[in-house]
Amino acid sequence: MTNTSGTIARSGRSPGSPRGPRMSADERRDAIVAAATEEFATGGLVGASTEAIARRVGVSPYVFQLFGTKKDLFIAVVRSCFARVTLSFEGAAARWTPGTDDCNSALMAMGKEYKRLVADRTLLLVQLQSYAACSDPDVRTVVREEWGRLYRRVREVSGASREEIHQFFAEGMLLNLGAAVGLPGEAKTWTLEMFEEGV
Repeated sequence: MTNTSGTIARSGRSPGSPRGPRMSADERRDAIVAAATEEFATGGLVGASTEAIARRVGVSPYVFQLFGTKKDLFIAVVRSCFARVTLSFEGAAARWTPGTDDCNSALMAMGKEYKRLVADRTLLLVQLQSYAACSDPDVRTVVREEWGRLYRRVREVSGASREEIHQFFAEGMLLNLGAAVGLPGEAKTWTLEMFEEGV
């Protein structure tokens, strides 16, 4: 953030007030990504305010010092959210044991985990915002890369066939849509017919 003379504005801490624990560059970066996730979820690449992100973190100059541009920060948020989904899928597959629950495969266990994930509206909205921003070639490249990485990891961890994985991701997109428009009930009960019925 700059003032009218073009110099970087200082943080709002008053002189003599105690400093909080000093964060490392990695910790500061993680804090900025977390704050930016909330802002980009609602505002998208174009509408999110870097000043609002900076206020959430508490130190304005770091936003561009660590990420370069607003688009670079958006891309970091998109990658972070894809990584969260991947880690959740890996964890679900690792915890799954045949015959111990109502899942008959690691892929089904990952599907149940995704139904839990889409309840996090921030994560859901970042996904949708990333698709909406794909008119930008840099964002489009990143989304393609991350989808490819997610697909390959699901295939490796699940051992499922291509047809099963195709169905898995198709149902995932239905879950995204259902969560976005607020279909009633639990995600496991959603069907395409609910859109036809206008529920």
